[in-house]
Amino acid sequence: MQKYPYNKNKQQAFQAAQQGYENAQSLYESIVSDSASYGHQLKHLKNEVNEAYQQIENALEVASEKQRAQLERFQRDLKQIVSEVNME
Repeated sequence: MQKYPYNKNKQQAFQAAQQGYENAQSLYESIVSDSASYGHQLKHLKNEVNEAYQQIENALEVASEKQRAQLERFQRDLKQIVSEVNME
């Protein structure tokens, strides 16, 4: 029997959110606005951002205080990405 399944789930949820955030951030940084595939890249980025948001929301439900602060920063950064993309 596991001693701390709740803490393990908390950590796994945080790691999934962090990975989703990093994937979206990396994709955003790799998009070339004058590329022929810009529209496709943008659609892919939108999917990654939405997935990251969902993972962050899930992680926030069980996050520790320290994790919560980091997850909220991820959300702010993703919102910044969305607003920058929408301005282009």
